[in-house]
Amino acid sequence: MKIKNIEGGVAAPEGYYAAGVRAGIKYKDKYDLAIIMSKVKAKAAAVYTRNLVKAHPLLLNMQHLTDGEAQAIVVNSGNANACMGEPGEKAALEMAVQTAKELGLKTEDILVASTGVIGQPMPMEKIIPGIAKAAASVQELLQTEPDRETKAGTAHEAALAIMTTDLVPKEKAYELECAEGTVKLGIIAKGSGMIHPNMGTMLCFITTDGAFDSEVLGKLLKEAVDKSFNMVTVDGDTSTNDMVLLLANGRSGIRPQGEELRQFREMLDHACVAMAKAIARDGEGATKLIEVQVNGAGTVKDAGQIVKSVCSSSLVKTAIYGQDANWGRILCAAGYSGAVFDPEGTSIYLNGLQVAQDGRAIPFSEDEALELLKNQEIVIRIDLKDGQENAVGWGCDLTHKYVDINADYRT
Repeated sequence: MKIKNIEGGVAAPEGYYAAGVRAGIKYKDKYDLAIIMSKVKAKAAAVYTRNLVKAHPLLLNMQHLTDGEAQAIVVNSGNANACMGEPGEKAALEMAVQTAKELGLKTEDILVASTGVIGQPMPMEKIIPGIAKAAASVQELLQTEPDRETKAGTAHEAALAIMTTDLVPKEKAYELECAEGTVKLGIIAKGSGMIHPNMGTMLCFITTDGAFDSEVLGKLLKEAVDKSFNMVTVDGDTSTNDMVLLLANGRSGIRPQGEELRQFREMLDHACVAMAKAIARDGEGATKLIEVQVNGAGTVKDAGQIVKSVCSSSLVKTAIYGQDANWGRILCAAGYSGAVFDPEGTSIYLNGLQVAQDGRAIPFSEDEALELLKNQEIVIRIDLKDGQENAVGWGCDLTHKYVDINADYRT
């Protein structure tokens, strides 16, 4: 295997720097504003929420990425900057303008992201000083060329800064051995609630020092997102702010081709799946990660529809929370998914224990099922007899704590 885990998060690839600061946007002592910067202009690609209602930073980024290039990302937590009309548009643009000014870059090469509560004015009196502080940290990194440990530390602070209700930061880094050297990839993400396929509130920022054309980069990102973030759900709500951004600055001097391009795609897919699973595992109030596997479907679309339906089912999620092997809820969710399949050819397994065959009940040990459902990771396998296509997706259980968190999230 030529792909291996490394340290450093989003700043692990050559020519990237990241910093997170406490700007006091919503909470005094929380990291809440971050900047990620490439030393040189990078090719860039993005995937945005499919929600018709889009936050102001996303609309700005669509303009800034018309040339397929960018050099820095500024992101805040604590306020979504969504549904604010002209003031929201101005706030997103001002974040880009101020970041460009502090870093000596062009405004159109700055991408903006925000996450938090919808429909509240952006506290620019806190955000602008925060941008200055984060930019100063990035400038110091650029000038001193610190060791990997220092860069990894400031990148970790950036991962902390993008969190909202997340309980843990989400960051990874990898490298791919190529014939002419190594290509590195770094990734950070946030997401815990308002998570649903079609980019569910989640943000993800990916950096690589590989060299790619914008068109190829966009294709790679879309394929990776379809296998990962579009196959994860926490609560069925597709956010206004969801976005994945990918920068490729070419600093490695390597342009993956042929088998090396295939392996880079594998590395990108793996990184995105790791983040998707981390988001599901960290779902608001969650105690269990649920993985749904559908095998033997007639089409990929059918397999994916069943996965998403089962992952999204409140009744399935509460059964898993209650450690109840209620397989009927699983088959029911598959049935209303819109997928074409034969219920009478369907078998269901919970962490390897078969609980249904050919769409019917079979004898199984309730005690064994209870013990298996006590695990923190639950695999629901649904075997069909309709074809050769498969799909996998992730979700979490639905607990009392989820209601508590979201009942007073705004206040």
